[in-house]
Amino acid sequence: METLIHRDALSRFGYALSDSTRTQILLSLRTGPGYPSELADKIGVTRQILSNHLACLRGCGLVVAVPEGRRSRYELADPRIGKALDDLVGLVLAVDPACCPAADTDGCC
Repeated sequence: METLIHRDALSRFGYALSDSTRTQILLSLRTGPGYPSELADKIGVTRQILSNHLACLRGCGLVVAVPEGRRSRYELADPRIGKALDDLVGLVLAVDPACCPAADTDGCC
């Protein structure tokens, strides 16, 4: 496994958070581990979509799969990720809606 320098680690974290489904997965896992089927139901996506996003999050080094018999449990790769998410959730941002509407998906922000 490769260790990333700070810039690359932050870029991967930002990429993970740039998608609302991945953000929901990370926010769900910050309170404890979860199973794919339960996460898919909780977030409201198909298991295939969830699986694709979990693969991305694993590739970014943010989550790990822990085998449990025939199932895998997912959890944050490092507890500090949960603390960072808690800090980010606590931020209050001054946003210009003309530039960055809440439902914006074109990546302008």
